Amino acid sequence: MRAVDTSVAAEDDLGWQLGSLLARWRDAVGSALADVPQGPRGYHVLRAVAHGAPPTQGALAASLGIDRTVMTYLVDRLVGCDLVERQPDPADRRARRVVATAAGREVLDDLEQRIRAAEEQVLAGLDPDERRVLRRLLARTTRPPQGCDEVCAVVDPSREQPDPGPGVAAGPV
Repeated sequence: MRAVDTSVAAEDDLGWQLGSLLARWRDAVGSALADVPQGPRGYHVLRAVAHGAPPTQGALAASLGIDRTVMTYLVDRLVGCDLVERQPDPADRRARRVVATAAGREVLDDLEQRIRAAEEQVLAGLDPDERRVLRRLLARTTRPPQGCDEVCAVVDPSREQPDPGPGVAAGPV
């Protein structure tokens, strides 16, 4: 069997670099998320509801790119573990907001500390300034494109509204 020269891939293959970094991140944080219902998905839901205004279940699904039906089961599991609860939306009693419980916030604090430690391991080859720069660049490159309100358009550009042309107001049809 022929040896693979990873120095070439590491130099100019962004896909390989990102895949390698993601694999190392998954390995490092896997144990921290092992007890969370639905693992990384459950963690991201818990984090989203604890660090922002309580979203509706539908808005939460859209923002995290999770199918609404899957989100229902995921939230059910988190509710069953007393990490989140559904509360009526004061503006629309038909809608439910997903809110982190006190126990959920405690669990999240612990998880975030363990994940930070794991991420420091993953990025150990960089000095602290390089880590900050990498995080800032990744945050900037993973934001939705400017003017893109629909989260699905980031993944599938064909879902964006077509440009109506000069002199025509853009917006929903």
